[in-house]
Amino acid sequence: MATGKPAAKEKPSSTSKRKRLPLGPRRAKIKKNEPSKPSRHGDIDDNGDVALSIPVSSSFSSSEHLSFFLDQFQSANGIKLSSLELDSFKDTCVVELCKGLDQDASNLGKHMKYAFGTSWKEVLSDGKLVEGMIDPGSPAVLVISSSAVRSLELIRGLRSVTKECPAVKLFSKHIKVEDQVSLLKNRVNIASGTPSRIKKLCEMEALGLSRLMVLVLDMQTDAKGYSLFTLPQVRDEFWDLYKNYLHRRLFQGEMRVCLYGPIPSCVFCNGDRIDRFWDGIIALNVYHADEVAKSMSLVLCNHADIFLFGYRNLQRWL
Repeated sequence: MATGKPAAKEKPSSTSKRKRLPLGPRRAKIKKNEPSKPSRHGDIDDNGDVALSIPVSSSFSSSEHLSFFLDQFQSANGIKLSSLELDSFKDTCVVELCKGLDQDASNLGKHMKYAFGTSWKEVLSDGKLVEGMIDPGSPAVLVISSSAVRSLELIRGLRSVTKECPAVKLFSKHIKVEDQVSLLKNRVNIASGTPSRIKKLCEMEALGLSRLMVLVLDMQTDAKGYSLFTLPQVRDEFWDLYKNYLHRRLFQGEMRVCLYGPIPSCVFCNGDRIDRFWDGIIALNVYHADEVAKSMSLVLCNHADIFLFGYRNLQRWL
């Protein structure tokens, strides 16, 4: 029977009540949720993606640097050097840099002084052509990097040794190839550029390599984690340049190679194919939105044996 009174509202259960933040002084006493501790293998960002922490080092021995470089060469070109060929490459093929000095762009000039010893001024700074001894357009140091911007950074780091004989810029951004050909008609001690333009100038016979003593390969990674050895198109152009114009000089001991900058530590820790690990990490970063890729990221961090997977092997998982 109706009484005329409005029906009493049901009280919400305690479980359905929303917790409200207290006002006033009590608010400060509430403990904030502590941020989750990062994993020892990487941090997890707001999207739930794993940011891998990859140890890097630039303090490896000359033999380790040489082994890494030759493994990269064989892997990129799909070849296998014979034991006789490998024995021809000695540790002296690798430039020994100044220990205790960071391998960043600003210190490149100091490292080159150290590498050439007491003869650095005569080889790197003198700007006079010597007929019959020093050919025009033939640098003693050739610096190769993945981009024009990075090449400029490295040239700035060489200012201490290029005051009398400026370094030549060998990249295509804002510089015509005809202008570079004109510059290469003079004495050149140091040149810095990208693989594509360097190869083109070699094909035009404007850039000579008869005097080349040190090949500096920039190992710095860009914002996306790519480097000279991993950025797909640049990597192919570099190895094409190296195979056709530079490998013979290194093989015959006429040139030394310098891997300048940090190299992932893991490439040295587990066999001769471990160098492919970095390619795998790049692949995972590109496809990080895929759940399988996230899972494989963790697997790669926790199981060293999986490091042996390279980019080609990881494609089936992605």
